Parts: sequence; structure tokens; C-alpha cells
Amino acid sequence: MRAPIRNLLALLNYSATAEDRVQLLAKGPDVVAESFGNEGTGGHSHLVYPWKTGETYRFLVSAQPDGTATIYTAYFYFQEKQTLGLIAGFRAPKDGGYLRHLNSFNEDFWGANGQQQRLAEFGNQWIKTTDNHWIELTKARFTHTAVGKYKDRLDRGAGVVGDRFYLTNGGFKPESIEYNDVLNRPASGHAPDITLPETAGK
Repeated sequence: MRAPIRNLLALLNYSATAEDRVQLLAKGPDVVAESFGNEGTGGHSHLVYPWKTGETYRFLVSAQPDGTATIYTAYFYFQEKQTLGLIAGFRAPKDGGYLRHLNSFNEDFWGANGQQQRLAEFGNQWIKTTDNHWIELTKARFTHTAVGKYKDRLDRGAGVVGDRFYLTNGGFKPESIEYNDVLNRPASGHAPDITLPETAGK
């Protein structure tokens, strides 16, 4: 007899030991941080902020191996204060690695307003290596969830505008890009001039 998926997810969540669960180390003001629903051992955080359409926002994410664990820390640049502020720091046990499989996404979680187009642009993306070299990210691969993969909706897409990638969904406008298509954007060549904050929990 098959158990309902919702019960199976709950079982996975409840059976995880304390040693397996992500630990919140610190969070900034106006940040909501909690366990990640019924998805097992993860953590979730989001900043409550008066986002404005058309504005450009900056983020910084770091990953610092700590034995067999990794400390992940995320920051948001507050333009009005001209400074980076902490979103949250989490310690992920049994990880022990650096950032990998980097992703950006544009999501309409419930789909209730799918008649409206959502579009997000992503640019000026860099990573800093362990030997302190900045590398600009100018290549991306387009993927999507099963909703797009099985052609339930065709109004999901991606491309390049200027020196930025973009992702779009909704609006009932079919897009021509296909799953796994590769995109390349022009390089800006301007490495970040930034002092990296101390990792949360260190």
C-alpha cells in the first residue's frame, strides 16, 4: 500500500536526527528564519523588505567549509545605508564543500496570477576562488520545472539583455528557448571592490 506523499515527506522530516539538521547561526533584523517545511533537514530565511519593481539589488553569498560541515552566509546590500547587512548564516552538517551548482530562479509559486508576466534580470555575477581570484560568470544553462518540461505552459523563457541574463514566466506569451539551452552574456570586466564580511558563526 502506498503512503500519501504528504505523509512520506512528514516522515522524512521527523526521522531526521538533530545531527543532520541545518543549524541557524545568526540572522539580521527583519529576517524570518526557520526550518524548511517538510523537506527534511534544510533551513530557510528571507528578508522582509520594501522591494520595488525596476530596482537593482545586490547580494553576497559565502560558503566556508568547517570540518565535515559548511557555513553558508548570505548578505544584502542596503542601498539606503550604503552597506552590506546580514540575512542569515546556517551551518550545514555533513557537507564540507564550497559553493557549487549555482542557480538563479524566477518563480510564481502558486500560479494564481499566471496571466501576468514576471521577469527578473541577473547581471554582474562573480565568484571568488580559494586563492583570492575573482571570476566573472558569463555562461548559464536554462532549466525549468516539470511544468515547463511537459509543455503544460510555454510562457517560460530566458535570454540576454545588454550584459544581463533574464528569466521570465507568465503572460501567455510562448518562448522559443528550450530546456538545457546555453546562454552567454557579455563580460563587464569590473571585478567587485568589496571587503568580505566575517562569516557568521566564526
